[in-house]
Amino acid sequence: MKRKRSFVLDDKDQKAVQLFSDLGMPKNLAKTLIYISQVEECRSADVEQGADLRQPEVSVAMQELRRRGWAKKRDIKKKGKGRPVHIYKLTSDLPTILKSFEEEKMKEVTTIKNDLAELNTLIIKRDEPK
Repeated sequence: MKRKRSFVLDDKDQKAVQLFSDLGMPKNLAKTLIYISQVEECRSADVEQGADLRQPEVSVAMQELRRRGWAKKRDIKKKGKGRPVHIYKLTSDLPTILKSFEEEKMKEVTTIKNDLAELNTLIIKRDEPK
């Protein structure tokens, strides 16, 4: 990640985003995950700028990160009126999150293999002479 006014994803980060995406993770989620993994904590506006996403995309990604238990949110009250500012932080480091994602994908592979084996058995039995 390169430091300009704020952090932005560099080529290595974009490659990681693409690999996560190729493995089935929504690209916006991958961009958000890679961005937030490289800062101590951040606002959604930081992610929008650094990961080149729109506010609704960051909001959905943050909800998914929190649903998976990979990130947490805390609120900071503004002076006066107005909504609090949401601050996000990962609950685990990126290698731990990657391991969790890998386990999820390996379960999917096992399910696909089992379904293909069952389908193969059904097709062979159906085509056997009676």
